[in-house]
Amino acid sequence: MYKKIVKPLMFRLQPETAHHLTIGGLAAAGAVPGAARLMHALYGADQWPEVAVDLWGLHFPNPVGLAAGLDKDGQAMGMFSAIGFGHVEVGTVTPRPQPGNEKPRLYRLPEDGALINRMGFNNRGADELAARLARHAKRPVPVMVNIGKNKTTPNDEAVEDYLYCLRTLYPVADLFAVNISSPNTPGLRDLQRGDALRELLAALVRELGSLEQKHGAKRPILVKLSPDLAPDELERAVEAVCESGVHGIIATNTTLRRDGLKSPRAAEPGGLSGKPLAALSTDMIRRIRRLTQGRMPIVGCGGIFTAEDAYEKIRAGASLVQIYTSLIYEGPAVVRHIVRGLAGLLKRDGFGRLKEAVGVDAATT
Repeated sequence: MYKKIVKPLMFRLQPETAHHLTIGGLAAAGAVPGAARLMHALYGADQWPEVAVDLWGLHFPNPVGLAAGLDKDGQAMGMFSAIGFGHVEVGTVTPRPQPGNEKPRLYRLPEDGALINRMGFNNRGADELAARLARHAKRPVPVMVNIGKNKTTPNDEAVEDYLYCLRTLYPVADLFAVNISSPNTPGLRDLQRGDALRELLAALVRELGSLEQKHGAKRPILVKLSPDLAPDELERAVEAVCESGVHGIIATNTTLRRDGLKSPRAAEPGGLSGKPLAALSTDMIRRIRRLTQGRMPIVGCGGIFTAEDAYEKIRAGASLVQIYTSLIYEGPAVVRHIVRGLAGLLKRDGFGRLKEAVGVDAATT
């Protein structure tokens, strides 16, 4: 139904209009009794114990999560979990509401199976997201909150923005992602480098300890890195992440590269996601796995359309994976197909549980 009816209609609309209609529609449907059960019956992923993941004290019924950027304000979390996602990442959220960059700022590249966005952290702010998460305290899957800084906050004051988000959302989130790698906020990627990264992570980890004591609960925190880091930059960033005491790495954010694209929209500024990012992000996962010697859990993100795509990232070193662009092109059934396919691939290769496959290629290639 999605590919024959919904997608053709949506693709006639401007991408951002279609985006808001989708999120708004899912949010409205989520308030209707029985809608989530119907969505699960139509599209929901089956339970496959062999693909479940236990990590950071949290249970993920499957490794396939929704990446940040689609549900920035957490409006449709319940419906995304009904589809079958094993976790949902909301945000990026900033301390103060902001409109984001000037429109148009989202483009489809169907010839490449890709999207380009320069949204610029458009969101309603940390306080509104915290209130919404508090109203939905009982959630079937973990919710990760992606935190960032406001565009008007200079980098030398960015730490306070991240700390504000962490403090505000700590009581209602399950885990956090620190976004220092979006290409759509001027200067943000500079926070991945040198003393700026060490200072930011040190402040967050100190605050995390205080919040754990205050609330009596632990919240893992991960760092999201850019795929455009040079090998030496990546090595230094991973070293800083490992020394900081944070709990994991998300690899990767969107890319500024445009290699081999066919679409006439290829020159649009912004971050590229989708199929062209697949090999780049998988290679980065493999390198991070080697640099950390498997001691730092990795969430793999970038160009996952099939179970084989997800499995490649898992074998490269990812314990969890995330999708975004494939959901736009393939529809909600893509989660079911990936989860079911992963179960079959594990069985084919003689693995009893998904964790046994994590990183097996990083040690041999």
